[in-house]
Amino acid sequence: MTVTVLVVQQEDGAGAGLVGERLAAEGVRLDVRQPWRGGELPAGLAGYDGMVVLGGSAGCRDDGVAPWLGRVRELVREAVRREVPLLGICLGGQVVADVLGGAVAPRARGPEVGSVPLRRLPAAESDPVFGAVPDGAPAAQWHFDEIVRLPAGAVALLGGDDCRYQAFRVGPVAWGTQFHPEVDGDAVARWAREDAVAVRAAGGDPEAAVASVRRDGERLRTVWGTVAGAWGRVVRERAAADGAR
Repeated sequence: MTVTVLVVQQEDGAGAGLVGERLAAEGVRLDVRQPWRGGELPAGLAGYDGMVVLGGSAGCRDDGVAPWLGRVRELVREAVRREVPLLGICLGGQVVADVLGGAVAPRARGPEVGSVPLRRLPAAESDPVFGAVPDGAPAAQWHFDEIVRLPAGAVALLGGDDCRYQAFRVGPVAWGTQFHPEVDGDAVARWAREDAVAVRAAGGDPEAAVASVRRDGERLRTVWGTVAGAWGRVVRERAAADGAR
């Protein structure tokens, strides 16, 4: 059977990257929608076995800049309600947290950028997607806002010293991350060129951020490729169970 995942890409240069590569390699068909280019988002998730919501520079309630966010929120609600496997990345993770009752706010400390080690939290032990992530695993960061409160009933899976909520689960099959499991050094280098003035103005070092992601590139690909593969297995298993009914 064909397993299809809706991918919402929210701006140029912020595609599915390593996550998409891993899912495609395992036979998952990716239906990538690019609303900023005029591509329409579906009215609902009928015909989809999962959904990935990617990152972007807009805020999670910045509908004036990204007018498709209202539709994204509707699709997120549907995914959680119908238990369609969901993965929200950075802005996508913020949308998941916000729309379900959590909170997102600008970072008073300035943007978190570069490769940052994460802490494995106790709930990760039994999680089907993040269960294999080792303590101290590096994660690529590039965000000016952050999740400051999880929705009621959400489970924190990974944390960080500078950003409390790095990965979480809501319900049985909806996950969000604050970091970017999909990017490599080239993607972060592009963001560094685009955001260099803002990052430096906040006291950050965009060149050092890029260097750290390049330094940890092999481990980033290994750890987060494993997570992408685990999420893909959840998608395939749910699709197979639905097809057997």
